[in-house]
Amino acid sequence: MLARFWRLSAALAVCLSFAGYAVAQDEGREFHWKGKLAPDQVVEIKNINGRIDAQTASGDEVEVSAEKIGPDAEQVRIEVIPSSQGVTICAVYPSEFGGSGGCEPGGHWRGDNVHGDRTKVNFSVHLPSNLRFAARNVNGSVTAEDLGRSVQATSVNGSVRVSSKSWVEASSVNGSVDVTMGSADWSGSLKLSSVNGSVEVTLPSDFNADVRFKTVNGRIDSDFPVTVRGGLGGHTVDGRIGSGGRELELQTVNGSIRVHHGTI
Repeated sequence: MLARFWRLSAALAVCLSFAGYAVAQDEGREFHWKGKLAPDQVVEIKNINGRIDAQTASGDEVEVSAEKIGPDAEQVRIEVIPSSQGVTICAVYPSEFGGSGGCEPGGHWRGDNVHGDRTKVNFSVHLPSNLRFAARNVNGSVTAEDLGRSVQATSVNGSVRVSSKSWVEASSVNGSVDVTMGSADWSGSLKLSSVNGSVEVTLPSDFNADVRFKTVNGRIDSDFPVTVRGGLGGHTVDGRIGSGGRELELQTVNGSIRVHHGTI
């Protein structure tokens, strides 16, 4: 009983502290949210149909706006879920649309049987450069420009285009992936992937990693010299850039892979 009390108290403390500096308005076809987060917390956006666009804010507040478009768009509600990691904001479709499940932090997200592209929500996000960003979309693109911390971005049917001063993890099923990283300071392994689309990445000029490039129908090009381990197996390259260390995997089925060097 005491343990349960402490869990409830901790959850209430998160909600109260969050509510102290956050304001949300969901009015028909428009949504606006503004708040402050601690450095290195995450702003997470989950969408079903429509765009997710993000860029660096000039101040220290997060601002999220959404425009709902299409028939019965007012029935799509935007949920804001605070957590110890930051904030998660989701476009939640009603059950008569097929439903999109509940809104919760993390990678789980579903958008089965919603009304295709008839009802869309377009998100616009401005976040300070000291915050991480995560975007999870089903039918629509993800674009994030000149962010300051690590980014995770996924789409099922849409392109993913991200630039950050830190590292980026990104994927699409039906769409291209185009990523620019200002730093390669991730630990362990990192993957950029598509099924039907090209994968293109720009990396710092002093980049070092063990790499695996794989495409079935497409070319592999790299501005960095790659020391190949073993032989070339079809359209798969296993090798090393620079002194190696961390792992980078670039993978697609129908599309080319291109690696550029540069800084942002």
